[in-house]
Amino acid sequence: MSTVKAAVVQAGSIPFSPGRTISKGIEFIVEAAQNGAELVVFPEAFLGGYPKGASFGSPVGKRTDEGRNAFLEYFKGSIEIDGPEIEKLVRAANEHSIFIVMGIIEKSLFTLYCTVVYIDPVYGLVGKHRKLMPTGGERLIWGFGDGSTLPVFETPVGKAGAVICWENYMPLMRAKMYAEGITIYCAPTADDRDSWLASMRHIALEGRCYVLSACQFMTRGDFPNDYDCLLASAKEPDKVLMRGASAIFAPNGDLIAGPVFDCENIIYADISQNDVIRSKLDFDPVGHYARPDIFQLHVDIGAKEPVTSFDSFAATGSISKKENFCPDIEDDS
Repeated sequence: MSTVKAAVVQAGSIPFSPGRTISKGIEFIVEAAQNGAELVVFPEAFLGGYPKGASFGSPVGKRTDEGRNAFLEYFKGSIEIDGPEIEKLVRAANEHSIFIVMGIIEKSLFTLYCTVVYIDPVYGLVGKHRKLMPTGGERLIWGFGDGSTLPVFETPVGKAGAVICWENYMPLMRAKMYAEGITIYCAPTADDRDSWLASMRHIALEGRCYVLSACQFMTRGDFPNDYDCLLASAKEPDKVLMRGASAIFAPNGDLIAGPVFDCENIIYADISQNDVIRSKLDFDPVGHYARPDIFQLHVDIGAKEPVTSFDSFAATGSISKKENFCPDIEDDS
């Protein structure tokens, strides 16, 4: 098996402007493809934005009008799965023969989800993953995903899937991804701490897979002056809110690209499925190193819908008098 190049984009959103952000993203996609990458990974919430430092006016027990207005603006900056931004991504993937993994803020009716979309250069949008467990204040503004969006896809560089930010601290979720045969473990995140890099190295070793971690680089000046940020004021435009720290780790735990800090950049790594297989000699967490006689994981992959509609006539082939609201009529004959 030959080596194939993968790319991780470290870049920030243009807050509250999905149209301008998708144009910026496509510029990075084109650059990555021109440099030979066949898969590119973007950070968490790249398209739609990560509202770093915002409180949405919601102390425990109260919501403010200012907070509701902030949510309205954030909602308007999110995207729909069948919207024009995804169409542009599909077109870019096709034109540049590159598989795209991108974090978005997805709107579904009136709820937002922190989502990753998978764009195949031939088949277009092939799937998505909704973050199962938003962290801390994220639970105020994002809904919860379910087990129906835990896909892994064949890509030019290997079997790819995504685990978003602190989902990576959920051991059972990692086990599920390993069981899917993941070899390109994408970790879009908003965590830029040194400890995050330690976790990424651990996952590479634990899963014996490549780990591609992508985080945004954002300063206070990237947001509007009236943006409600508890971490920096508009008078501190150079204050870094997210420093990046994007990196790529090999299946043996080696750091092979990055980390990069305090700038927008693309990092690259050559991916070899042979190296994945070699690493399995030592350890396979869902194979020869597993003990299913002692430990087993059961995963519910069914979609959980709050409202389910059905056609009783289609199901039974008949309508009762009560269903048809017909009164009983006595036969006088």
